[in-house]
Amino acid sequence: MKAEDARFPEGFLWGAATSAYQIEGSPLADGAGASIWHRFSHTPGRVFENQTGDVACDHYHRFAEDIEWMRRVGLSAYRMSVSWSRILPSGYGRVNAAGLDFYARIIDLLLANGITPMVTLYHWDLPAALDDRGGWTNPVVADWFANYAHVMFGALGDRVPLWATINEPWVIVDGGYLHGALAPGHRSLFEPPLAAHNILRAHGAAVRAFRSGPWSAAGAKIGIVLNFEPKDPATDRPEDVAAAKRADAQFNRHYIDALFRGRYPDDMAEIYGEGWPEFPAEDFALIQEPMDFMGINYYSRGLTVADDDAWPTRAIKVINPDAEYTALGWEVYPEGLKRVLLWAKERCGDLPLYVTENGAAFEEPSTVAGGLLADPRRMAYLREHILAVRAAIAEGVDVRGYFAWSLLDNMEWSHGYATRFGLLHVDYANQKRTPKGSALYYRKIARTNGAALAEATPEVEALPALPS
Repeated sequence: MKAEDARFPEGFLWGAATSAYQIEGSPLADGAGASIWHRFSHTPGRVFENQTGDVACDHYHRFAEDIEWMRRVGLSAYRMSVSWSRILPSGYGRVNAAGLDFYARIIDLLLANGITPMVTLYHWDLPAALDDRGGWTNPVVADWFANYAHVMFGALGDRVPLWATINEPWVIVDGGYLHGALAPGHRSLFEPPLAAHNILRAHGAAVRAFRSGPWSAAGAKIGIVLNFEPKDPATDRPEDVAAAKRADAQFNRHYIDALFRGRYPDDMAEIYGEGWPEFPAEDFALIQEPMDFMGINYYSRGLTVADDDAWPTRAIKVINPDAEYTALGWEVYPEGLKRVLLWAKERCGDLPLYVTENGAAFEEPSTVAGGLLADPRRMAYLREHILAVRAAIAEGVDVRGYFAWSLLDNMEWSHGYATRFGLLHVDYANQKRTPKGSALYYRKIARTNGAALAEATPEVEALPALPS
């Protein structure tokens, strides 16, 4: 490949992503309210070694240092999320001025460093006070969310050009309401369809709130972030083909079909059986409120076989013996990202897309002796997946940016701090940040707008150090 063939379109955003609960720490500081993740992590047995986000990466106090690292890594964009309960401790009503000020200072410092902010309103940390009132299963949550969105647009809308409403509805529902592995920890057949529907209604209500203000007219854009995973049958047996189709409906088509086709896949009624309700037709006008872009999170694919004991899809993922896997047991499958982008274009038309999360966790030490941590597997992962994005663009997909997950090692939800995705290593004992080889390599890719991808993944020693 020639360097010019590897380059990305002019103005392409090279970013990294984080989320509030995973990095901020100080979850109750300065008048903030508790979130469902604060409550969940403080419940014994819910998180690896009972670890919590009380300190995390201490970004609440160290955000200036972290933004300086973003500058050194050469980021042109940063995707972050806001803690709803830091802004509205009860979920609605009184606004916590200290919380708004915290995020305003971050946005101002990003802009001062030439870094474009993309702000996600909701990344899984519902105010605990709203969970006590039913959380995402309560239809009123759409009004609560729209009110919160309006507060944020009013406070930061003059400075934030890109807004995402909700991150990964599938994970919120599957982990939080179906299997109970994530906050709020419910395990139910009846709650997931209701929670999913109300999440989509809340998204639509927030988009309408966005359209009602001057921030929209000023050129700011709004969208949603969905995660996708190609579901491939592991064999050509009819039962495995059918299982992959059910898994695809539950994981991929459930949300995108509602947003862009105004209906849920027919498979959903079969999957949930008596747990699947009828939804008012008029709700889909709200859910389909036109967006400006869609964010796509991609990590792996699901090689699928039928299993009648797997609830509720009767499908499970199996290991590909010929593939490489990450520390979380996810298959490294770069081709899947290109497939997802092409499929999204087919499903959504010419809507601009951003790859809002993509990355990998590998086994790494908790401390770093020298000034750099070599992570050649992550470097190769980044190269192959970014090349997949370039290939999708070459086939006509309008991709506007790529955000590596994640800027920092952080609290990986119920996996705690043992799982490391960061471009920067974090020593949690002293909060020291140390660049990994992938940070240097990603900087080279960003500075050349992708041209560096034409070369093989370099040795860490050959990469220039990050500037001081």
